Amino acid sequence: MSHEPSTSAGPRLLGPAEVRSLADAIGLRPTKQRGQNFVIDPNTVRRIVRASGVGAGDVVVEVGPGLGSLTLALLDVVERVVAVEVDPVLARALPATVVANAPDRVGRLTVLEHDALRLTGLPGPGPTALVANLPYNVSVPVLLHLLELLPSLRRGLVMVQAEVADRLVAGPGSRIYGVPSVKAAWYARLHRAGSVGRTVFWPAPNVDSALVAFERRTPPVTTASREQVFRVVDAAFAQRRKTLRAALRQIAPADLVDRALAGAAVDPGARGEQLDVAAYARIAEHLAFEGLW
Repeated sequence: MSHEPSTSAGPRLLGPAEVRSLADAIGLRPTKQRGQNFVIDPNTVRRIVRASGVGAGDVVVEVGPGLGSLTLALLDVVERVVAVEVDPVLARALPATVVANAPDRVGRLTVLEHDALRLTGLPGPGPTALVANLPYNVSVPVLLHLLELLPSLRRGLVMVQAEVADRLVAGPGSRIYGVPSVKAAWYARLHRAGSVGRTVFWPAPNVDSALVAFERRTPPVTTASREQVFRVVDAAFAQRRKTLRAALRQIAPADLVDRALAGAAVDPGARGEQLDVAAYARIAEHLAFEGLW
């Protein structure tokens, strides 16, 4: 059943006092191990929801909802939020926070106490969007895993460490273009959607943050599998200073590499950072032609 956007005043969003009060009530001490930095500024979560473009027809997956700052803002505008939280204390506290601050929206929330990296599926209709303040220590693996696991995800907006954001959106030829850039490009078109200051978090992180927006794209047309393409990508960047011919010898004999690169119309003297995802797909395909896979 679809929900129309609410005409009421909307949920009460969490400010600094509310965040600290909730943390005290459940005995929470944020840990670096889980990358826990909670947003304490209502304007920031409103901005994230607005920039994500989600609306009444969307089912949103949120990873690392924490104390519920972003969750409350999402519940005001989307049909359903599936919140995936690995911390059992936070996962069990989230529904009560929604009851207290947005009682008419609690039916739109599903909470999964689970490690996002170990998810094998989600209950209910396939999510259409990912909107999350991703735990910084696992942001790239989580993003890539969900894009692979959930083909229904058409778009999203994630907050990550600024340095990671730059790597995700980097293009061929950039000095920060690397494995995350190529693998993310397999699934989606990504762009930087803004910066986020340190003062909107509790505790304040010692790194800058940024927003990355994405839209699903069709992967390059190839007979190679995603796993085969990614294996080539990993090998190409394992030692960045090596040429492709030298780097790919860790996964195939030199003569086979030479034939595959020639077949893929890729300069064997090029380096990994010069190739786009389509070129990697061609290399993987020609390695298959040569009998590697």
